Amino acid sequence: MGFISFLFIFLVFRPTLGEVVDTLKPFQFMRDGTTLISSEGTFELGFFTPGNSNNRYLGIWYRNIPDSTVVWVANRCKPINDSSGLFTLNNTGNLELLVHNNKSVIWSTNLSKQAQEPLLQLLENGNLVVRDEKDENKDNYLWQSFDYPGDTFLSGMKMGLDLKRGITWELSSWKSLNDPCNGDFSYGIEYNEQHHTYPEPILRKGSAKFYRTGPWNGLRYSGCPELRPNTLYDYQFVYTDDEIYYTYSLKNKSVITKVVINQTTNSRQRLIWIETEKIWKPYYSGPRDQCDKYGQCGANAECIITENPICQCLKGFKPKSLQDWNSMDWSKGCVRSKPLSCHGKGKDGFLKFSGLKLPDTQYTWVNKGMNLRECKDKCLRNCSCMAYTNSDIRGEGSGCVIWFGNLYDIRQFPSGGQDLFVRISASEIARVDDPKIVERAVIITAIVIGLACGMILIGFYICKWRKFYDRNVINNGNKGKEEELELPLFDLHEISMATNNFSENNKLGEGGFGPVYKGTLEEGQEIAVKRLAMWSGQGVDEFRNEVKLIAKLQHRNLVKIFGCCVHEEEKMLIYEYMSNKSLDYFIFDESRGKLLEWPKRFQIICGIAKGLSYLHHDSRLRIIHRDLKASNVLLDEEMNPKISDFGLAKSFGGDQIEGNTNKVVGTYGYMAPEYAFGGLFSIKSDVFSFGTLILEIISGKKSRGFYYEKSGITLIGYAFTLMKEGNIFELIEKGLRDSYYNMEEIIRCIHIGLLCVQQSPIDRPNVPSIIMMLSSESVLPQPKPPGYFTHKDLWEDHHSSTTKLLPSYTFDTNISDVEAR
Repeated sequence: MGFISFLFIFLVFRPTLGEVVDTLKPFQFMRDGTTLISSEGTFELGFFTPGNSNNRYLGIWYRNIPDSTVVWVANRCKPINDSSGLFTLNNTGNLELLVHNNKSVIWSTNLSKQAQEPLLQLLENGNLVVRDEKDENKDNYLWQSFDYPGDTFLSGMKMGLDLKRGITWELSSWKSLNDPCNGDFSYGIEYNEQHHTYPEPILRKGSAKFYRTGPWNGLRYSGCPELRPNTLYDYQFVYTDDEIYYTYSLKNKSVITKVVINQTTNSRQRLIWIETEKIWKPYYSGPRDQCDKYGQCGANAECIITENPICQCLKGFKPKSLQDWNSMDWSKGCVRSKPLSCHGKGKDGFLKFSGLKLPDTQYTWVNKGMNLRECKDKCLRNCSCMAYTNSDIRGEGSGCVIWFGNLYDIRQFPSGGQDLFVRISASEIARVDDPKIVERAVIITAIVIGLACGMILIGFYICKWRKFYDRNVINNGNKGKEEELELPLFDLHEISMATNNFSENNKLGEGGFGPVYKGTLEEGQEIAVKRLAMWSGQGVDEFRNEVKLIAKLQHRNLVKIFGCCVHEEEKMLIYEYMSNKSLDYFIFDESRGKLLEWPKRFQIICGIAKGLSYLHHDSRLRIIHRDLKASNVLLDEEMNPKISDFGLAKSFGGDQIEGNTNKVVGTYGYMAPEYAFGGLFSIKSDVFSFGTLILEIISGKKSRGFYYEKSGITLIGYAFTLMKEGNIFELIEKGLRDSYYNMEEIIRCIHIGLLCVQQSPIDRPNVPSIIMMLSSESVLPQPKPPGYFTHKDLWEDHHSSTTKLLPSYTFDTNISDVEAR
């Protein structure tokens, strides 16, 4: 009976010679050797063998082009090793590719909506679709092959992101001519939905960026000046809240063109079929030359293919390593010739660079409603802002894009490029202008305002003296010395009113230097008031230190300070209010920890890393925090992390990255061993704290006191042991263990955390390297044993380090046990 049924089904669907069949209905089978053909005969669906392979695949190809140019493959990485393949549409509307010999399904679809009368059809544009025959709208597809691209981008396809459905339309190369499985290269539009970055297409080799086309500027991709209106096809870029994609449509249906990601040539190519010559002819290709290689010239440099050497520092910048630069090693890039002032309008300015492929948009912010003037003003108000331009260059230009941090992967074109306004100090703008004009301007300016300046300065200092006489100054321990504050001053009465006279109901917590209160200013601004306790003997120095440092720091992942209040013995700092308290409030509480699912925890880890990178490498002064811990990471209303509490921080100028002290301060469980017992602190001691914090975020366990639960082993020692045993899953908090889709990312973060807590500072990565590790899938080195492997090791390290590292020093160790600040 079974054989008769199967024979009947087979006979129902048996295309006769000359018959064009483009549809398949439920319970019809398509066996190896039969095909579907689109209505006008352009495309064909069936089984094929690629190159010299012996395997069989189900795919779509151009019917009338020799050598079966395949454009889509169903079972890319699951080949059939004989001709027993069967393809069918079941009664739910799902497609199934089976091997008849063992009746196993090797590829299938999973529709979220069931069709009443499902129908499979191969369309004339090469799209294989499933629709409901009862649906009058024939374009309403339940499934389509265009949603799952291979290495080929056809007319009518979309390349980009469906943010509403969570679909990514991305191309990926074949491994070889004999193997259609995913190769090394992938090409798609990248966009950070959470931070609303500027989307752009990127060709990756593995996890590394290989080539960028540049972002869309309203007319074309900024790195593709050759993309212009033409007689072959129309193109469109759609950028809405629901979708971001690029598509094209043929003007003449007789033209055959496609975009292919080619594993052999390491490129993205648009090809056109030339019928008379029977060849695919390249229309354009990328990367096109050395300047298209991603990051060829390093940071803050531009690649000019007609120059020798091809890499040039942007005006206002100089090579970071002149020796390497002159030897044509440009990887270290360029740094500012003079630092930014970062104190509002008039102190910094912008240089206009024309004809460019815009920099990498990974760290950008975009607003499509701003004009260029508003964009400039917004950039000036943010000390981290590096450059800006229009997001749309059509007409008078519109939209605003702002870059943060270093500028990567810029190239110059002889025509068709875009303007970019790069921020540099005002003195550098004068230097790169015509020297004679500048000289005359300086002379005239000096003559016109010289006398006025003198009078203004006299009045300014009189007012300044009276202001600080009335409102007091910070006492630095010597009664006869005064120091000017660099922050706006608030009146004590104003702060008292805002906090309801420092009511206990307004108290948010208490740290090592005193209580913190929530307040609301008269205009409605919510604030957090950190009040230095009068009994805190060590707090005055730390208070002054925090005032000095935080006034100079501005970054999205650092807590923002509004000002301070100094009145007699009262000293207070006024911060922005963080509605979700601190990180430890969530990760160390079982019930609240459930609110932090892995994507949010990963976002917090990345945000802390970005803030730390700014402190170590991008701020005007190199800042070592020295007390990075969960309670010093505050969370705003969107759970974005902000590093706080700079009372123990140390600043350096120039290239200095380390120092030592005879007074060790910080929090036990986070301090690097070389700092806790040797007084040596550096950017790598902050990295140690960050690594510990990563392990806490993932495990939900406090580093302090963990060894009591685990017979003397520390949290980082426990994590290292589990990794070596291949049982790292045990470290992960129970609530995160169901994050199957994110498990590789979680384990990768544990690996990075262990790299950060290695015993030797030399072995630990710096923060930019950590950010790269977090954002890529590159192979990580194996971590060496961590510091403080067991509780016993802590005291053994103490004994050895105090005699080995700095034998002549006696240390006044002051370790904070207070959790909240």
